[in-house]
Amino acid sequence: MTYIQEKQINDNPAFNKEDWASAYKNVEKELTNEPLNISKGGNIGELNGTLFRNGPGILERGGQWVHHPFDGDGMITAIRFENGKPSLTNKFVQTKGFLEEKKINKFIYRGVFGTQKSGGILNNALDLKFKNIANTHVIKLGNEVLALWEAAGPHALDPNNLDTIGLTTLGGVLKSNEAFSAHPKSDFNSNMSSELLVTFGIQTGPKSTIRLMEFSNAGENAGELIIDRKDTFNGFAFLHDFAITTNWAIFLQNAIDFNPLPFVMGQKGAAQCLKSNPNKKAKFFIIPRESGVFKGQPPIIIDAPDGFVFHHVNAYEKDSKIILDSIFYDDFPSVGPDENFRDIDFDNYPEGNLKRSIIDLKGGTSKLETLSSQCCEFATVNPKLLGLKASYSWMACTDKKIGNAPLQAIKKINLITKEEISWSAAPSGFVSEPIMVPSQSSNKEDEGYLFILLWNGSRRGSDLVILDAKDLKELAIYELPISIPHGLHGSWVNN
Repeated sequence: MTYIQEKQINDNPAFNKEDWASAYKNVEKELTNEPLNISKGGNIGELNGTLFRNGPGILERGGQWVHHPFDGDGMITAIRFENGKPSLTNKFVQTKGFLEEKKINKFIYRGVFGTQKSGGILNNALDLKFKNIANTHVIKLGNEVLALWEAAGPHALDPNNLDTIGLTTLGGVLKSNEAFSAHPKSDFNSNMSSELLVTFGIQTGPKSTIRLMEFSNAGENAGELIIDRKDTFNGFAFLHDFAITTNWAIFLQNAIDFNPLPFVMGQKGAAQCLKSNPNKKAKFFIIPRESGVFKGQPPIIIDAPDGFVFHHVNAYEKDSKIILDSIFYDDFPSVGPDENFRDIDFDNYPEGNLKRSIIDLKGGTSKLETLSSQCCEFATVNPKLLGLKASYSWMACTDKKIGNAPLQAIKKINLITKEEISWSAAPSGFVSEPIMVPSQSSNKEDEGYLFILLWNGSRRGSDLVILDAKDLKELAIYELPISIPHGLHGSWVNN
């Protein structure tokens, strides 16, 4: 496979859907400390740490496919670097539901995104149980690695071999199976600790309660909960992600209605019962952080711009305003009950665009501007600047500039000048979330490395690509010994 570097993303929209869809298959084996063979470039000597990555690893059982890949059981990949030399360990998260279904090779739980048990509507009606699939994110908190799925509690894993320890309450912080976000934020700029892990859980209903938690994540007290507050808001809140600044936690309550009846009656998955409501107004819930200067004050609620947001990029404070960058969709993207996720028509799905919300805390208003009209997702900044003003963002995007398509390129955008450069894996490569790892030898914001787990459609396998974060030049490409489906989120932990 030949990868392309260029100053602007080429306009060739051609891709082979079979190449893209070929990534959707079960991970067939688990490996431990398997050395990786480099296919291009050279090992990077200063890399000492672990790239963790989570995503669905089981997509089919007994001939039945999940209805949506987000219903697949979680599989963790850890790629450990010692003086630049990598080795790979991968393990399925041994959840209760995973073990039950593995034993009989059959789905016995309904999926949030539409996967049904066999037996039709009658066998699915009134069955409201979910399995915790632990497939969305993976982080390190204290001495434990946590596999996260936002609708339930985290699973603790052994950081050395990824063996599943089990559901954890984090030392009694969580109630049994209490929801714990799949999008925690690492804050390196708080006065409370050298590193805080900021996260939330939510209880939804006619009123929704957000529990905002801040953990120490460095030193002797790593893993200890040091801040805990709860705030209740009117209405059903669908909150997948949030953003932080030094003083605030920012949530966007999408203008979404949830009609549970089709789910209760066995006709749809719970997520398929979500629908944008053009007659409702989205809201920003802006909660003071107890580690900031507005400790103890009530939340601020401000009308938000139209559109649907899964993921935020970063936020920072400027005078009495919050500047928030997010990926906006025109509508909630969902795979309908009669659609096959491996054969979707990209032209019929809303695309994500990088946009900026300017939230005026004193005036109680917000406005929206577009930073890039190219379809993108999984945007990030240098983690050392999370919650502060960042000049650069890196993201996965389409190879073409206009319209929807699979994610095949990596883009770096200057958030001040809007200047862009890109790296493309088209026509047969498909990218995932880039993980930005700052250089240990430089304090410059854009000096470091981008890790991309890539599906190589030419050889029907997975590659690990490492790019120079500054200019997106290829530094190293490794062919992985396992094939990993298109996945979700990951993190880097220094040794």
